[in-house]
Amino acid sequence: MALPQIHFHEHAPKVQQIVEAFARAIEQGELAAGSKLPSVRELGAQLGVGKFTINEALDRLRGQHLLTSRQGRGHFVAQRQTQPSSSNWVDLLPQDLLSVLRRPMLTGQGELRPGGGHLPEDWLDSEAMRQALRSVVRAPSLRVAGMGTPAGFLPLRQALQQKLQGDGLAVPVEQIITTPSTLQGLDMLMRLLARPGDTVLLDAPCYFNFHANLALHGVKVLTLPRGPDGLDLAALEQLLAEARPSLYVTTSILHNPTGHSFSAAQAFGLLQLMRQYHCHIIEDDLYGDLHPNPPPRLAALAGLEQVTYLSGFSKTLSANTRMSYVVAAPQLAANLTNMKLMSGGVTSELFEQLVYRLLSEGSYARHRKRMVQRLLEAGARVEQWLRRCGCELPMGYEAGMFLWARLPAGVNAEQLAEAGLKRGMVLAPGALFGYESGMGEFMRFNVAHCDDPRVRQAIEPLLR
Repeated sequence: MALPQIHFHEHAPKVQQIVEAFARAIEQGELAAGSKLPSVRELGAQLGVGKFTINEALDRLRGQHLLTSRQGRGHFVAQRQTQPSSSNWVDLLPQDLLSVLRRPMLTGQGELRPGGGHLPEDWLDSEAMRQALRSVVRAPSLRVAGMGTPAGFLPLRQALQQKLQGDGLAVPVEQIITTPSTLQGLDMLMRLLARPGDTVLLDAPCYFNFHANLALHGVKVLTLPRGPDGLDLAALEQLLAEARPSLYVTTSILHNPTGHSFSAAQAFGLLQLMRQYHCHIIEDDLYGDLHPNPPPRLAALAGLEQVTYLSGFSKTLSANTRMSYVVAAPQLAANLTNMKLMSGGVTSELFEQLVYRLLSEGSYARHRKRMVQRLLEAGARVEQWLRRCGCELPMGYEAGMFLWARLPAGVNAEQLAEAGLKRGMVLAPGALFGYESGMGEFMRFNVAHCDDPRVRQAIEPLLR
């Protein structure tokens, strides 16, 4: 057998160079499927390396399914199999326009993302995260062979306890439970707090995955419009009296998609009614850290018997940092911990330790401060050019990531989003965030992504 020629260089380990050379030879058909490789000793002699290097290279090639081995017979080039096209998987998913638009917002596809739900990568402190990750991997406290504790990594929960205290929420560490993501945290809370047929209240508009997740639990969803003045409390009281919802899922600070935050007066009136009609609140506080001077959280005002608090770091650190947490009353916290254990939902301790280092070493606080200021500056510029294009902004821009805009007369949000998608641009029409009439006039804009000349140049002609 003619082995691939390898001229070793100093810029990469020899094992890596051997693996790359053999993989290339197999992919190009220079090493035929089913052919037998020389023995480890013969390979080492021909390539001029030791048997440990050869054995590691062979292990990697087997791991890539390029080689097979048979006990006592040696190594053979594997039969090549045709891989299914990734498009076959996409074809199995719903193909209506809103479903097609929703996928790139969740998966990060698309070059221009003015409708996206996360910050651009160059806004994130990637180097601090990489340094923290390297430190975590090297630290002996990372249990490679074990799994995380059900309630979560204790030092992280203690760091979260300090963070929450700074936000006005003093809580024992036992009532802080980590979850793999905020949406999975909500899903577990729904399993504990709601039963099929229960009525659950949502804002209109609201984050589109709230509707999708609640549908999985078989609950009846009612919505109440949320405007610049918050909720219409008279309409809310009528709805509470007639429908008797058991839960209200909301975002009190920098609501997605409108960017609205409840004022202290709005929050007080809301909490009074919820207490009167025994409706529990799940407060999703995923965006609160993007506010320069956030109003009090509902959980801080009312306590954990009335409000369960949910937050995380996917919007502030990285969409790939899937580590969130729930703060709940004692019995609910105990039930949630048990559910995590019984359902295999224990959070990755690798991510928990990563977030702990960023919090405890001050990196997160510095990054948050820079990000808040940058968003305020970008939001002012984006608000200005959207108004120039004829958009109305009923909420104005307060802070955070999103602007909720009414498009110019005659411009349909879904048609605009479809036109954008054909140009490699992901937009977020109002119909994604609710089923109420009038949503077709609105669109959510991500100010971080929209503060880009390419986005403005692409959108302005479509709006006009």
